[in-house]
Amino acid sequence: MPRERFVVHIDGRDLELSNLDKILYPAAGFTKGEVVDYYTRVAPALLPHLRDRALTRIRYPNGVEAAHFFEKNAPGGTPNWVRLERLPVPGSTKSRETIDFVVVDDLATLVWVANIASLELHTPQWRIGADPDLMVIDLDPGEPAGLHECCAVAVLVRDRLAADGVAAYPKTSGKKGMQLCCPIAGTQSAEHVSGYAKRVAEELSAQVPGSITARMTKAIRPGKVFIDWSQNAAAKTTVAPYSLRAQPTPTVSTPLTWAEVEAVAVGDAPARPYTASEVLDRVERDGDLLADLLNPGPAVP
Repeated sequence: MPRERFVVHIDGRDLELSNLDKILYPAAGFTKGEVVDYYTRVAPALLPHLRDRALTRIRYPNGVEAAHFFEKNAPGGTPNWVRLERLPVPGSTKSRETIDFVVVDDLATLVWVANIASLELHTPQWRIGADPDLMVIDLDPGEPAGLHECCAVAVLVRDRLAADGVAAYPKTSGKKGMQLCCPIAGTQSAEHVSGYAKRVAEELSAQVPGSITARMTKAIRPGKVFIDWSQNAAAKTTVAPYSLRAQPTPTVSTPLTWAEVEAVAVGDAPARPYTASEVLDRVERDGDLLADLLNPGPAVP
């Protein structure tokens, strides 16, 4: 019988792993050990997008078909070498003024996070103590619209942002939608960035009202792509690139090339999510398609 717990040594840290045979994705037979292995292997591409950002985890201790919970604060038993940052939490449902956020700066912390069944990793658009250095345009399709329609809208958004000198980099959400990630200067407030994203969303909605909406009201969203500009609010987080998602199979928020997006938009390629094994192959072949997000971009108008 395999041992249920054993210690690994990562970059000078001792870390106890447990229950690696536990199945977390029942439909795919994907185990916690495979989750840990995926995050370990994708770490060179993933870690730069997590460093210095307060992490929100969505944990599935008994797998994706069982109960889950959001976790921002450091849980009991957090190793003393894990970086914590005490930050305000506006609007906390537990009336907390501050909590100790986990910050994943290194492989040992990433493996620890994976070992406590944190399948989904979500980060804000800002680094600790700084203004936003990212702007995110979230594309959320209302049924029967899907990823195909999102890709068509993504091209429109890309071209609109380019007119203002803002570059956009696409990724799937790992579920039904996608996000455009834009490196920005890091010199403007979240309110300013969110206001700019809202203006762009409303402009495109007015141009293509049959396909796009900038309003969150669910009653008007069927068949349209909602351009969610609100992801840029200071309190919001977005699924990180290369994060697993809690779907029947281990899908991943996957960086794409614009050629791939355009092919899906015109129907030359299927609209589908990518799995963990596929993403590892893509990273080995292409490297990090979102590496440019790590460098400052322009200020937004």
